[in-house]
Amino acid sequence: MSAHPVGATVWIDFGSNDFAASTTFYRELFGWEFTDSGPDTNHYTMITNDGALVGGAMDTSRMTCPEGGPIPSSWDVYLAVDDVDARAEKATAAGATVIVPPGDAGAAGRFAVVVDPTGATIGMWQAGDTTGFEFTGQPGSPVWFEVMSQDIEATKAFYSEVFDFDPTPMGEPMDEDAERGAFVYYTNGPQEQASSGMCDASGFVPAEVGSFWRVYLAVESCDPAVRRVEELGGKLLDGPDDSPFGRIATVADPQGATFQIAAPSEAVPEGSGG
Repeated sequence: MSAHPVGATVWIDFGSNDFAASTTFYRELFGWEFTDSGPDTNHYTMITNDGALVGGAMDTSRMTCPEGGPIPSSWDVYLAVDDVDARAEKATAAGATVIVPPGDAGAAGRFAVVVDPTGATIGMWQAGDTTGFEFTGQPGSPVWFEVMSQDIEATKAFYSEVFDFDPTPMGEPMDEDAERGAFVYYTNGPQEQASSGMCDASGFVPAEVGSFWRVYLAVESCDPAVRRVEELGGKLLDGPDDSPFGRIATVADPQGATFQIAAPSEAVPEGSGG
């Protein structure tokens, strides 16, 4: 069982305040299977896609935020670490807030969750028996992950310090428009080996939204998938748009958890228009 390098994206999960409705939505959209891990894990549920491990899910309806309100439904991303306790301490020293302290997930591994200095929530995963999801590239599998940052320099510094990131510019900055300015994007390492991205979102995401991580899930074709999302009670938030990496759209499930759908087979080469 090979370990992932520190900083690699290895796990995703969602929390829902209407768990039955959420699992129905994703089962109908992607054909996912959901398996309850039992009372020892507070009924944490494993997600598989045609037998391949995708991530996890949990019922958050009985949980509350530190402020006392309900926890919004959301998707979360976890990065590989070698020592979750040491990395959580390093995160705190680098300006993060630990919201889930290091703890065991049975024999699967150890984890923690922090909020980085720009406000994005990110998980840490120290593998035990479970090294992470299985990357297949098939429809229904996770294919990309990125942090949308309100302070890209702070994001680069934090993830480099805590998760050993190697911020690598993805080409030259592209001119967007007078209001947005240049579009700036970094990958963790060279693009061919990169496991996640860092986007300067300060020019187009409202400051009050803050920084956040987002997950891309593969689909066969983007536009039919968007229609299916809407048929199942979800919403289209942005797109669909063509890109060199596939046709993509931002959507929300019926409980409000947002994610990206991407059709890699519908990629449009850079500079071809469309």
